[in-house]
Amino acid sequence: MNDPILQLSGLVKVYNAGMPSEIRVLDGLDLTVSAGEAVALVAPSGAGKSTLLHMAGLLDVPDAGEVRIAGQGASTLDDAGRTGLRRQDIGFVYQFHHLLPEFTALENIVLPQLADGVPEAQAKRRAMDLLDTVGVAPRAGHRPAALSGGEQQRVAFCRALANEPKLLLADEPTGNLDPDTSEQVFSALMTLVREAGLAALVATHNPDLAARMDRTLRLSAGRIAKAS
Repeated sequence: MNDPILQLSGLVKVYNAGMPSEIRVLDGLDLTVSAGEAVALVAPSGAGKSTLLHMAGLLDVPDAGEVRIAGQGASTLDDAGRTGLRRQDIGFVYQFHHLLPEFTALENIVLPQLADGVPEAQAKRRAMDLLDTVGVAPRAGHRPAALSGGEQQRVAFCRALANEPKLLLADEPTGNLDPDTSEQVFSALMTLVREAGLAALVATHNPDLAARMDRTLRLSAGRIAKAS
């Protein structure tokens, strides 16, 4: 079995704690995703998928429980430590691509590498390799507005993986796309996961895409209710 990359243990998140309207979004949740594994996270709207991803991505702090990324516990880290761990080991993709509009597809993937101290020539080579993997290399010089929705989202995946993270977190990455384009983006996602050997946790409403991942986890009443 591959090494666990994401480990959530006893995770609790409560909003309006102590108030009559208290909402216990996560209630002792446990979850593990290993290297090379693509896991679908399925739940109705409002069930806490985005909250869970924010906890897993160290964007928010749980009220109780532990988040471990590649064996490193986050509960004892200060803000700078959490930021460093997030930048080093975690890539994010959202429903909207959030590419920088004034930069080309290539530049959007190069920039996070430059911020991490990678030499420009090396950063450009990696960016082109990633774009080639997902079939968008011919569009490398185009700005996001000149790309199709599927191309934009594939570039967003490449940007998320620019600094070679160990964990990819994706929140409804095909939610704004038509079925054919969703298929292209999903295929790109799975290619990147397999080639990089990373762990991927993907929140989705699409049961067909979820069924094609390695496992499906269902979030209910603040816990993982069923795995398949």
